[in-house]
Parts: sequence; C-alpha cells; structure tokens
Amino acid sequence: MDEAVRKILHVDMDAFYASVEQRDDPSLRGKPVAVGHGARRGVVAAASYEARAFGVRSALPSLTALRQCPELIFVPPRFEVYRAVSRQIHAIFAEFTDLIEPLALDEAYLDVTANKAALPTAWLTAKAVRGRILAETGLTASAGVSYNKFLAKLASGQRKPNGQFAVTPDQGEAFVAALPVAKFHGVGPATAARMHAAGIQTGADLKAWSLPELQQRFGKAGGWFFEIARGRDHRAVNPNRERKSSGSETTFETDLTDPVQIEAGVLAMADDVWAWCEKTGARGRTVTVKIKWADFQQATRSQSMPRAVDSREMLHQASLGLIRSVFPPPKGIRLVGVTLSNFGQARDNLGSEPSLLSESDAA
Repeated sequence: MDEAVRKILHVDMDAFYASVEQRDDPSLRGKPVAVGHGARRGVVAAASYEARAFGVRSALPSLTALRQCPELIFVPPRFEVYRAVSRQIHAIFAEFTDLIEPLALDEAYLDVTANKAALPTAWLTAKAVRGRILAETGLTASAGVSYNKFLAKLASGQRKPNGQFAVTPDQGEAFVAALPVAKFHGVGPATAARMHAAGIQTGADLKAWSLPELQQRFGKAGGWFFEIARGRDHRAVNPNRERKSSGSETTFETDLTDPVQIEAGVLAMADDVWAWCEKTGARGRTVTVKIKWADFQQATRSQSMPRAVDSREMLHQASLGLIRSVFPPPKGIRLVGVTLSNFGQARDNLGSEPSLLSESDAA
C-alpha cells in the first residue's frame, strides 16, 4: 500500500489518571488534582487540567507542585484501575482496526486505512472512536488524524481536551513549517536548545538545512529531522513494537554540588521512570544514571540486577547507589537522568515509541 494514502489516528486520553480519579470521586471534579504522593520525596505522576493551570505537571516534585498550587489535592495512584480502563479503550480500538500500536495505557496509534468500520472518512472514524470511549468509560479523548504517525501525534494536541484535528497530505509540509521545533514530538528541551543555538526556531528553519548539515550537527537524528521537516514519516503502525528502555532526565536551575539536592533530583527522575513502568507493566534489569557536569561533559553509571527491578524502592536504591559513586562531586552537576533498560517479558506490556520519540506531558 502506498504510504502516502495511509489514514492514521493518534488517540490520546485527556489527563487520563487524573480524569479517572475525578470520574470515580465526584468531589474532585473541577478541582486541581495530582495523582501521586505528597510526601517530601514524592513526585507527581499525573495532573488534572485544573492543576496544570498552575504549572503542575508529571515528574514535578510534590513539594514544588504544592508551592505552585497550595490547593492541590494528592490522590494515590490506582494502577489496577487504570489498566482495567485501558483494556476497555483498547477493545474499542479493535472494533475499528486490527492495526493498533499502543504507546502507554492512555494513547495509541491506529491505522484505519482498511476502514474496518466502513465509515466514509478517517475524520468520522476518529469521532466514532472518541464517542464510543466517552459512552463506555465516561472519559474524554482527543485525536489527531493524518497520513503518518508524526503528524497524527502533533495533530492530537491541537484541540485538547476533548477535540480532534486533521492534517491532510496537502497540508502536512505547511503545518510543520509553521510550528516551533520545540513542539515537535521527539524534540526535547535539550535538542530544542541546540536547534535554537543553530538558528532553527521553526519547521521552516529546519527545512532550510540540508541532510548532510543536519547529520553533521545532530548525528543519526539528522536524517529524521530532515524527513519530518518535509512532513514525511515512513514508519508503519506496528502492533508488535517493543520499547528497549524508559528514561527521564532533568536540568537543574543552577549547577548543584549538594548531595542532598542531587539525590532529590535523581529520585524524582526514578519516580518518573517507575510511573511509566506501572503504566505499562514493564520491568527491566539494568539501571543507568546519567550525569552532565557544569562544563557539559557527560558520564554514566550503570548496574545490571540479577532480577528485574520490581518496586519503586528497588529503583530508588539502585539509582542512589549509582549517583553516590561520584560523591563528592568534583564539579557542579547541571543534569541528571535515570534510565531503566534490559526488559524481559513485560507483564501487561503495551509497547512504546523508539527512544528518539520519548513521551511528553501533553495528554
């Protein structure tokens, strides 16, 4: 089948964890809610839209979230409930297509080119999917409709919450050209900063660079950037994709030398990784801590366990052991990251994007 005529949906639940909690407890509706633990070293796993208005987001330390929103209500996560709702949603997807690529409990790509539901357009298919989800779960979803995965993913964030947006083949290149590169799925803060330093602010700026220039500047990712600047993405929706790692990193506001502050940052990133593990049921054996020093030199420390990391406490212990191997730090630390890899057969594994396209907090 010609890739140019694919019909791809990206369906993304709106503030999934928090919305489930607000659905199940009417007293939480309309209030700023954070799913997570409000303890001193807790971290936000998800935030309602009311909380996001105060800047509360996933992976934010709980104490910081409470400073930004003193009325914030913390609700402990109920992953067994989220997984049950996710199974309902994926059963709905299966009514519309056999090609479903789950990214996590709350989002997936659907290739509806074959038109299993016999609906006139992909747009109407997206509306039907969202309608069925609302009717069966009481939750809203947003959708992006396009001819490839990259554009469908971008489109799904255009009308959140509870909306949908389409990018047709004749609109793709212009749509990308007008967007800031920082909004591209797969361009994180560090890459966006590198692009900005090179004078690349928008998709149009990115398109002005040649393939060799992008490869020289960004390595392997240069080829990907060259393609998406032209609205091209040749990846098929793959129901069998397996994620090779899950990681999270943060850049501190100032370079740190205080071990307590550095450890708090590592724990927050470990909690972010563990939240993904809980979402997907995936478990890995290798923990890696990434360090970026004040002079931008990088170092990593890794440890492979005899068995899969099966608790947040175990991930905390491994991560702290690795970061403590560089104490006392010989110079300031500007960034830390935690990655879990070496996955075995994951319980309830739902797959994910390749590491180049790590998830954002856009749900």
